[in-house]
Amino acid sequence: MSNRNRDTQSRAMRLAGAALVAALSIVPAGAWAQQKTLYVGMNGGDMERAFTQHVFPDFEKANNVKIVVVPGTSTEILAKAQAYKDSPQMHVMFLDDGVMARAASMGLCEKLRDDPVLKDLYPTAVMKDGMAAGIDMGMTGLGYNTRLFKKNGWAAPTSWMDLADPKFKGKVVFQSASNSTFGLHAFLMFNRIEGGDDQRTDPGFAKWSSTIGPNVLEYIPNSAKVAEMIQSDEAAIFPLTPTAIARLKKRDIPVEYAQPKEGSVILMVGECVIAKNSEPDLAQKLALYLLSPQAQENALRYGGHFPSNRKVQADPANQDTLKQFQTYMETAKVLDWDTINATRAAFNARWNRTVER
Repeated sequence: MSNRNRDTQSRAMRLAGAALVAALSIVPAGAWAQQKTLYVGMNGGDMERAFTQHVFPDFEKANNVKIVVVPGTSTEILAKAQAYKDSPQMHVMFLDDGVMARAASMGLCEKLRDDPVLKDLYPTAVMKDGMAAGIDMGMTGLGYNTRLFKKNGWAAPTSWMDLADPKFKGKVVFQSASNSTFGLHAFLMFNRIEGGDDQRTDPGFAKWSSTIGPNVLEYIPNSAKVAEMIQSDEAAIFPLTPTAIARLKKRDIPVEYAQPKEGSVILMVGECVIAKNSEPDLAQKLALYLLSPQAQENALRYGGHFPSNRKVQADPANQDTLKQFQTYMETAKVLDWDTINATRAAFNARWNRTVER
């Protein structure tokens, strides 16, 4: 090879090297760090879609992390966390409040780190002294069939005791209190009205067969069948949440929500950082981000998930809905889940034996 060719080749290599160095210099250093993965146990379906498409992405981009959803019911997610408690496969989990209380009592949650965002939450959203916090707030009240009510000239329900009104005989649909949180909430509010509390359920059981019981057309294991029973006019009144009612209305089902004068019952999806997880700092950062106005505004806008953060500003389409929700929160009641869970097996057996026999 001639000296001229060598010089030309050498010059080309130097230029290529300089170009590579220049290209590398403009790439953020973080982009070359290995991307980490966080696993989040949560409900699948609509909630998973809303979070993966509209809530998680901002955090993923800001922290060079991939969030993978482990879908399942609260009971299924709890079972997975318990099975791998010494070597967790998940980092954060979302659970219904009653199940979350069990998870925290079992030592499966790591206390949320102190952060100003915790002070922005509804007091009822902070669970077990900061072991968990609500990210999706709701409440169980009464739903009613507006078509049937209009046809019969009935006024909208105002009390849990409307379930016992004789005019609704054979028209009350009630979720099984041994299988459904909605049914359990409704029974425990009836029990309180009759003089009981979350530990003493004898008053409710004693009065059930002479009040609400005779009106019940069917005890259903969950709320999936409610829409069908409204459309066929079998169901006139039933326990349900404002969120579930809103989804039924979008399907043109004739239904409306009523807030009982005794108060609805807080129904919350909580989050906790799983104890002993492999990325404690990043998992804590994600958990606190999910409590922020930014995250919860997107969850409300794209998924209809009501915020636990009182500083959330709704988009125009959800402003009236959020305002109504905040009104409901003023009278919503909180259950003592530790007490309920301690006797839940006996309660379920009694319910199945004496009510759904």
